Amino acid sequence: MRASRLVSLLLLLQTKGRMTAQALADELEVSVRTIYRDVESLHAAGVPLYGDAGPSGGYQLLDGYRTRLTGLTEQEAESLFLAGLPGPAADLGLGDAVSAAQLKLMAALPSPMRDRASRMATRFHLDAPAWYYDPERSPLLGLVADAVWRERLLEVSYRRWRSPEDVTRVLRPLGLVLKAGRWYLVAQGSSRISTYRVAQIQTAAVLEESFTRPEGFDLAAHWAESLEDFQSRQYTGEAVIRLSERGWESFASHVLPVVAKAAEESVVDDGGGFRVTIPIESLGHATGMLLRLGGEVEVLHPAELREQVTAAVRRLASIYLG
Repeated sequence: MRASRLVSLLLLLQTKGRMTAQALADELEVSVRTIYRDVESLHAAGVPLYGDAGPSGGYQLLDGYRTRLTGLTEQEAESLFLAGLPGPAADLGLGDAVSAAQLKLMAALPSPMRDRASRMATRFHLDAPAWYYDPERSPLLGLVADAVWRERLLEVSYRRWRSPEDVTRVLRPLGLVLKAGRWYLVAQGSSRISTYRVAQIQTAAVLEESFTRPEGFDLAAHWAESLEDFQSRQYTGEAVIRLSERGWESFASHVLPVVAKAAEESVVDDGGGFRVTIPIESLGHATGMLLRLGGEVEVLHPAELREQVTAAVRRLASIYLG
């Protein structure tokens, strides 16, 4: 365990440059005292590592020093062949680069690791798009990705769902996110950071002017916070429903994960079925969602939702029963 941590510490300094003892401790999930001991061990092993005191100090490798250690275990080597999704890589113009990198990695691995990694690549396949949806075609994705990479301002004409539908924006493109087969651009406008669906960008031009990224901006953390905020704004009400045994078994396949999770956390077996409390966007949206379950669901609350479902069932009956 300690040997693995020493290699990780060394690779962190090699890839990130100067780091404080506290930053290293946070990355490796150990105490600062442990970092001090590990640094002493690397010194004793002849690693050209030095530290500077003060607020802007930290540990750093001697300029030009690079370790020959890869630190790869068998499991890590195998996982690299699942890390690069060929479809998204090709969308970004990196398909050939990913293939070349995998070939070079394969050639560098010892024979036993090479065999195991090869089996991993042939027996597991990652498919990013959700069921029943084709991946979105985003012809401007490459141009947008170029602006993200080079930190250049991006002028776009964007089509949104509310009026005015077509707007023009000059954006500071901070990152791209692939979600269920759809690409999203996270970008800073005149004030706040927003999310734009790349397929909705009608025209785009990369400007010569560069920009400075917000200090400390973390794309993954921002995306997670955005999803949480979206869901909190999306689901503004609650409904109590009773599901038959068959309805309960199939419920998760008819609703979004956040609704299925709420149902699992609130389920009560009342003898005649399973009573759950779920979040809803609106009465109309909830009516359509629950009608998919047919006679396997009964709305208990609110009364307005029960009335809307009843009215929809009556309309269906008038169509099919005359």
